[in-house]
Amino acid sequence: MTLMVRNLSFAYSFRDILKNVSFQTSQGEILAVLGPNGVGKTTLFRCILGFHRHYRGSILVQGREARTLNSRKLSSDVAYIPQSHGHAFNYSVLDMVLMGTTSSINPLSVPGKRQEETAYDALARIGAEHLAGCSFSHLSGGEQQLVLIARALAQKAKILLMDEPTSNLDYGNQTRILQQIRLLADYGYTVLLSSHNPQQALWYADNILAMEDGSVVAFGTPDDVMNSNLLKTLYGIDIALVHSDYGTLLAPQLFGDHDTSRGEKLHATMDR
Repeated sequence: MTLMVRNLSFAYSFRDILKNVSFQTSQGEILAVLGPNGVGKTTLFRCILGFHRHYRGSILVQGREARTLNSRKLSSDVAYIPQSHGHAFNYSVLDMVLMGTTSSINPLSVPGKRQEETAYDALARIGAEHLAGCSFSHLSGGEQQLVLIARALAQKAKILLMDEPTSNLDYGNQTRILQQIRLLADYGYTVLLSSHNPQQALWYADNILAMEDGSVVAFGTPDDVMNSNLLKTLYGIDIALVHSDYGTLLAPQLFGDHDTSRGEKLHATMDR
């Protein structure tokens, strides 16, 4: 499943939010969308999901313009996984995942055996079938995020949009969720995830889309685009790329210019 965005622009009340954004994804790819708060990452996702249809440019899902697709058809191609899910009712995990199957049935119908099989299959895909009978509200943050991913899989969409999927999780659960996302890409899903953590993008993404003030400032593989200059542009601080046997690590420069011995040592490792 491919997604192609060309010269996408969008404005609220004459204020430009997105400015000529262009990129393309392929099946089985993780694209990490990086940038500080307020650069248009959420608006980009909302345009792809069909919430904003009065954009300029084009969004092609498998070659079809997204704004020409009705909500049911678009949801069969593209699914959204939020950071978290508010729960006014005490839904079971199975009920939560079944919500992802509703686009496949009549609006006045209730999920049946086929939808339950789809829900169980989605939970099994992420190794969470043992949670089916549990209360969603009683799960840990990491388990809840897995269930939200399973709900998207039950939707049977092949493009997954994830809004900061690890933002509310501890380090262990962040790693487990990212490893699961990597497996989904290996299964053939196309994943777009927004993140405030460039280290995660460096380790898990196939490509990076870096945004600043609504525009794309870099697009390509982590090896091609991730450098200290880009990180300074995005986050306004000096960050070294330290290459090691365990991969490339990002090290923010947190000390002052007066500490010349440490500064010279770190400067020597910085990838310019």
